[in-house]
Amino acid sequence: MSMNNAPNVFLDPNANRFQVNIINEDHDNNETTQEDVGSDPPHYEETSFTDETHNRLRISYRPGKRDNFLQNGEKTEASLHPYDTHSKMYYLQTFGHNTMDPVPKIDYYRNTGSVSGNKLNRPSLLEIHEQLAKNIAVSTGSVERVANGESTAGDETAASKEEESKTGFVKFGWVKGVLVRCMLNIWGVMLFIRLSWIVGQAGIGLGIIVIALSVVVTTLTGISMSAICTNGVVRGGGAYYLISRSLGPEFGGSIGLIFAFANAVAVAMYVVGFAETVVELLKESDTLMVDESNDIRIIGTITVVCLLGISVAGMEWEAKAQVILLIVLLVAIANFFIGTVIPTNTEKRARGFFNYQASIFAENFGPDFRSGEGFFSVFAIFFPAATGILAGANISGDLKDPQSAIPKGTMLAILITTIAYIAVAICAASCVVRDATGNVNDTIVPGMSCNGSSACGLGYDFSRCASQPCDYGLMNNFQVMSMVSGFGPLITAGIFSATLSSALASLVSAPKVFQALCKDNIYKGLHFFAKGYGKNNEPIRGYVLTFVIAMAFILIAELNTIAPIISNFFLASYALINFSCFHASYAKSPGWRPAFRYYNMWVSLFGALLCCGVMFVINWWAALITYAIEFFLYIYVTYKKPEVNWGSSTQALYYVNALDSALALTTVEDHVKNFRPQCIALTGAPMVRPALLDITHTFTKNNGLCICCEVYTGPRKLCVKEMNSGMEKKQAWLTKNKRKAFYAAVAADSFRDGVKSLLQASGLGRMKPNTLVIGFKKDWRSAPATQVENYVGIIHDAFDFELGVIIIRISQGFDISQVLQVQEELEKLEQERLALEATIKENDFEEGKRGICGFFKKASTFNISKHETKKESTINTIQSMHVGEFNQRLLEASTQFKKKQGKGTIDIWWLFDDGGLTILIPYILTIRKKWKNCKLRIFTGGKVNRIEEEKLGMASLLSKFRIKFADINIICDINIKPNKESWKFFEEMIEPYRLHESCKDITTAEKLKRETPWKITDAELEAFKEKSYRQVRLNELLQEHSRAANLIVLSLPVARKGAVSDYLYMAWLEILSKNLPPVLMVRGNHKNVLTFYS
Repeated sequence: MSMNNAPNVFLDPNANRFQVNIINEDHDNNETTQEDVGSDPPHYEETSFTDETHNRLRISYRPGKRDNFLQNGEKTEASLHPYDTHSKMYYLQTFGHNTMDPVPKIDYYRNTGSVSGNKLNRPSLLEIHEQLAKNIAVSTGSVERVANGESTAGDETAASKEEESKTGFVKFGWVKGVLVRCMLNIWGVMLFIRLSWIVGQAGIGLGIIVIALSVVVTTLTGISMSAICTNGVVRGGGAYYLISRSLGPEFGGSIGLIFAFANAVAVAMYVVGFAETVVELLKESDTLMVDESNDIRIIGTITVVCLLGISVAGMEWEAKAQVILLIVLLVAIANFFIGTVIPTNTEKRARGFFNYQASIFAENFGPDFRSGEGFFSVFAIFFPAATGILAGANISGDLKDPQSAIPKGTMLAILITTIAYIAVAICAASCVVRDATGNVNDTIVPGMSCNGSSACGLGYDFSRCASQPCDYGLMNNFQVMSMVSGFGPLITAGIFSATLSSALASLVSAPKVFQALCKDNIYKGLHFFAKGYGKNNEPIRGYVLTFVIAMAFILIAELNTIAPIISNFFLASYALINFSCFHASYAKSPGWRPAFRYYNMWVSLFGALLCCGVMFVINWWAALITYAIEFFLYIYVTYKKPEVNWGSSTQALYYVNALDSALALTTVEDHVKNFRPQCIALTGAPMVRPALLDITHTFTKNNGLCICCEVYTGPRKLCVKEMNSGMEKKQAWLTKNKRKAFYAAVAADSFRDGVKSLLQASGLGRMKPNTLVIGFKKDWRSAPATQVENYVGIIHDAFDFELGVIIIRISQGFDISQVLQVQEELEKLEQERLALEATIKENDFEEGKRGICGFFKKASTFNISKHETKKESTINTIQSMHVGEFNQRLLEASTQFKKKQGKGTIDIWWLFDDGGLTILIPYILTIRKKWKNCKLRIFTGGKVNRIEEEKLGMASLLSKFRIKFADINIICDINIKPNKESWKFFEEMIEPYRLHESCKDITTAEKLKRETPWKITDAELEAFKEKSYRQVRLNELLQEHSRAANLIVLSLPVARKGAVSDYLYMAWLEILSKNLPPVLMVRGNHKNVLTFYS
């Protein structure tokens, strides 16, 4: 088939496209095909693949020309469609025919605010299926870019490269961005001044266990973090971002704030550690400036100012500083290991250093806890040295590929630092004894007795350290690494490097995390700090806030109390990261697909529990404070309900729990004691009939199911489009107005068909509606006959499906759509008026600035004022109208069930036993706060000569049902004829709907019956005369006894299907409930909903 036969199609393909061809095994044919590829248009044919030896598929490269044109030079109307692919050769070449279906593309899956490219909208299913016109504006450039098949290297990777080339902002790789930072943050001061003491107390064996246990915590956290990082694109915000996107804003918002604060205070901790070391050096050389405390403050202030300058200068400068500090740190560590093999001198031996000795290793292998220390206290001291694994994740927004960099850099950093810690501990414990005097004269002379320690075997007697304190050895000297090293000052430089690098990392992390938290606007008052500056969006305001917090704690210079709390803050974030991984796995969401496979949900849970346990081991009261602060913030964020939707695992677990509960409920057999009204309420849009929703919600809230239903009738295409566009809005209205109900809608050919579908298909498992709630059709006399037929038919359908029916009538009706429409128009006019006033003020201000020049603009100002006057007159006219024109009473009636009811009664006319629904509904109302002041009065039929017996029988029945009542009334004259005026009114009401067939010949009468089956025949009226009398008489009794009731609950009469016409039944309902307080006409499905058995 040649392309020349296809009109209105582009001939020339774009570059870099592929074509699927059939390849025959015959070499000659193969060559011919290759020759024709460049010149002939694509050849498409239906191919059979039965003979695999002769037919093969080949993907061939199709270079194309740049100029696209139509063969006949004319554009078709279809080609103007935003998604039309007649003008997109990409689709033509890929599939060989014109199609609106787009090929898979990353741009369709971006977030709306993606920084790496515009989110594109693919054609909707309706557009492809129904060929509907596209009404939304589409960016031509964006569509062209996808249609032309311009591929990207990846979402965030491409964004990084593009950003680098345009702004010069270079993002970091996994080495400089994660590995270096994590190593520097993990290697802290503990490595140089506490590790020797820890191994002295715990011994080599338990010391390694202490290190290993700490590493287990950080490794499990690192594994969990790696899984979360590789489950989608990671933005800036570090631990806060990971936790908030996994567990939701409640957990993320609470941990994010305390994590940012912990990093800010950590800056002060590390700077004070640096300042203390400097002050010790000044003290040794007797060059203190003021005194020790004030010198710490002075040096700390100068240091934090310098670090702030490096941070504000940009991440690139900060990264360079970190690399320099790492080099110094590595040199210092290497200096220690070199020192262990350099032969010792007399002074060092006197201080307990003897190079590597097997006897020292054996002696130091076991524990020797002193001064009340134990395994857990030593562990608590060491554990902060293992933290710092989030240093790389905290700058996730500055990484080229955080999904790859964070797992790789973090896990490798843990491995390297762990090896270093264990190696330093073993080397120190193999070279240095636990106690030494430092006295070179404490040597052993021949014939002198000794205590059998390893030092004795090496010629030194340090036995007096058992009775008096000594200054040297692993247990007494914190400067063991300086003594052992080849060059002592390098260890001091290492201490400086460790403290400054950790302080710098914290100074960068705190603002970055805080900025991400503020951008999400979880805490409204903190949005000021979300603003970034410069090419890399630096959080300058966050830097200033972090600087202020750090300075405050440096000036206090009392960090011993706050340090345990800060450590617990970090551990709390570790615990939540582990829990996030467990929770995401447990929720079993299809969206949880981490690329990092080496994790296990139960291991993550163990890691979370381990972190919580370590918090109490380190400091129990600090752990309690941490939990209290986090709980308070969690409650605050939950109460504020931030408007975010991150697809968290918490949301996924809600679904899983609901699904499991619904499935479990299917195995539970129905029992009358567990009956609850589960209502399908025909409210239409919930905001249009609020009173109907309110009364239904009153007896279903926290008790049963409530589904607000709407039926769309008309052309299917338009109905479906309108229905789909309003679903979320109407469900959101229910949520906003605190209505615990669901919204459901269907599109149908008729109202009755739609309701029939809802009655059959609504609900899930055991949570299916058992009661239909519908408003009384007040306009039945003026409405078309088909509407009345549908209305009565719905009641018949509900009975057919064995549902209970509740028809509610209030004096003003339920529909307030006209009032809502007027309010909407008034709001629009008010907005226009405010906008006009703002424009006029702006013009007046400009004229004031121009002075006399404004005189020449007077005409334009006058026109505006004239326009304003016209607008205001329109608004004033509408507002001056008495609201009664828009039915103020209707508006008040629509809110009557929202208000708390005053003291009064709910009158129950329980005339027919329907299973107890007529008595259960009002009982439920009385246990609600709004109706608790109303008492129940029971009215039922009886005989004159059995009034007391009937009353006692009803009282006994209600007592067995445990239903409290105020009074019981036995009505004995229900079946007498109504008065003439009432009956006359009823006859006049039904007169327009009577057939009067007795006055016509048989042929005409039969024809009228067939054409108007809803009309009332003479025979029907005569057959149901007694029943009509009863309805009229009941209204008289209701007027007599219940006129002042707050609510009337009445047994709903049932019309026999096919025997009672629609208009006669509507007349019964009309006369029964006319001129009364709110009436609930109730009929159960004649299955018990009450029981007196326990």
